[in-house]
Amino acid sequence: MAEVTTTDDDGGEPPTEGIQIDMISADRMDGLRTMEKIRLILDGVHDDNIVILESGLQPEEESKLIERTMTEINPDGDGFTGIEIESYPGGSGGDNGFLGRLMGNDDPNTLTVIGPADRIETLHKDETLISTLITRQ
Repeated sequence: MAEVTTTDDDGGEPPTEGIQIDMISADRMDGLRTMEKIRLILDGVHDDNIVILESGLQPEEESKLIERTMTEINPDGDGFTGIEIESYPGGSGGDNGFLGRLMGNDDPNTLTVIGPADRIETLHKDETLISTLITRQ
């Protein structure tokens, strides 16, 4: 995981380590073309960051993200093992799920969490909650 180290300005506190989370607004994503969105997401994940999208992706964009990810997997080279992707609200049969989005029932309030496949594990997901474990490298 990309670890971020910070120090307090007065120098009295020890450095803080953590995992970087990139929260990307709907406004920023709306100004990008599909491949620019995919590159923004994959660049973040390649850096071992967790990427959270305020408005999620369209079904076609999500498919292209998965296709592009498959071409970039290289466990022997840079260690990139792929992505884990979860969206809220979940696809538990309502009109807000993946199937509903494919049928044109877009929910603009979909939150999407994307991270390195070997560092993020979904523990539980339903229509009201995504519970995720993020491990360090």
